[in-house]
Amino acid sequence: MGANAKYKRVLLKMSGEALLGDRQFGISPKYVRYLAGEIKKVRDLGVEIAIVIGGGNFMRGAAVAEHGIERATADYMGMLAMVINALALQSQLESLGVPTRVQSAITIAEVAEPYIRRRAIHHLERKNVVIFAAGTGNPFFTSDTAAALRAAEIGADVILMGKNAVDGPEDDEGREEVRGADAPRRAGETARRHGCDRRGSRRGPQDADHRVRPLAGGRVASFCPGRARRHARP
Repeated sequence: MGANAKYKRVLLKMSGEALLGDRQFGISPKYVRYLAGEIKKVRDLGVEIAIVIGGGNFMRGAAVAEHGIERATADYMGMLAMVINALALQSQLESLGVPTRVQSAITIAEVAEPYIRRRAIHHLERKNVVIFAAGTGNPFFTSDTAAALRAAEIGADVILMGKNAVDGPEDDEGREEVRGADAPRRAGETARRHGCDRRGSRRGPQDADHRVRPLAGGRVASFCPGRARRHARP
């Protein structure tokens, strides 16, 4: 791990919209490749990276359920959207030479490993990026819940939130908030300058209550954000 890296193991939570790029629906392969490049830069610092991706760029179970589809069925449909996103990101990461494993909370053996905690930790220790797909595998639970659960299970030091409608990070001096299309690049530059070193104390999953500190990022992945104006909602 880089000498100045504060966090050894992180869990990055991205909303499905992070993969949209300039599209209104689905996946922008060009933008997913850009995100993969940013993830690679952080991995090259020696940081172990696990990822949870939502499925909102395709569908959200709660929204679909409003149109007559049973809620549990709608949520399972959303889990499949998360698997699609995980496979897209895996493909782009591997095209950049980053070994990546997708572990799914629902059985889909042809394209992903089942989620096994000890196997996930083993992958991370080998510096493989691990993408946790299909949320918790249970209806009625969001991908944010899955991120908190997986982070605690793998012993992540921090959850980095790259979500829609979450305030962007400040610059490295805390002078201004970085927003819009420039946020991912600025956040990435700040992260690399500081080796993910961030001000303030943290509480990791090794604490008695197993809480992991969430840090809010911008619309897209902000891997080591500056001091967030507010923490992401649970």
